Amino acid sequence: MYQIEKKKKIAPDIYQYEISAPLIARKFKAGQFIVLRPFADSERVPLTIMRSDQGAGTITIIVKAIGLSTKQLVLLNEGDAIADVLGPLGHPSEIKNFGKVVIVGGGVGTAVAFAVAEALKEAGNIVISIIGARNKNFTILEDEFAAISDELFVMTDDGSYKKKGFVTQQLRELYEAGIQFDRVIATGPLPMMRAVVEMTRPHATPTIVSLNPIMVDGIGMCGGCRALVDGKIVFVCVDGPEFDGHKVDFDSLMRRNNAYRGIELEKEHQCKIDQQLEKEDAE
Repeated sequence: MYQIEKKKKIAPDIYQYEISAPLIARKFKAGQFIVLRPFADSERVPLTIMRSDQGAGTITIIVKAIGLSTKQLVLLNEGDAIADVLGPLGHPSEIKNFGKVVIVGGGVGTAVAFAVAEALKEAGNIVISIIGARNKNFTILEDEFAAISDELFVMTDDGSYKKKGFVTQQLRELYEAGIQFDRVIATGPLPMMRAVVEMTRPHATPTIVSLNPIMVDGIGMCGGCRALVDGKIVFVCVDGPEFDGHKVDFDSLMRRNNAYRGIELEKEHQCKIDQQLEKEDAE
């Protein structure tokens, strides 16, 4: 039984969950993810593991209530059980002492980057973290990144907190200051990752991106998460989720993701969920 041990709202529509999953916690390595269903009749949804605690037998995930399954999930509370959790899935991140590493996280992608940043710091790297959000209310995991980063930059699109601008702006300023990096890791929306890749390309900085396409089974059977990398078809769930960003065809990936935009099953049910979430926010 995958019981919810802790639940905390950390931003509008964004929740942090600590879930009892001893086997997954024992096997997890930075960069891997899970696929879960909140209820037995829910759609499957992939979520990156932010942290695992082998002693407690728990994993921590960050969830943004944006689709049907995630909206169902955030209605569950401490003591409730999640129907099923599959993982850890995907290849772990390459963790070794590269030297000076920049972590770039945008939006909920900040949570995707955390486990990797933490592992790279433990491996002896100098870690510079750049995390961004649309405004102050959506800034997440600042304290956690501060604890593992040699230097941390917090950006907000509207300037309502810390520095105004996109994460790519801060990365550009570091390059312009003459700072050289041994590796850049970007996680977040596809346009953001593509912008980071194009910025690092002229400098020949190895750049790793964690892709987030539509995914169904998570074990390479459905083909829904296919992407083009170095001109070849890959399945992100089993071949990734991390790839050399300079080889990823972001245009084709964004076209595939946009093809499913706005398509959700059980529209009436989803409306009821939205009403329940609004009720909880009001309380």
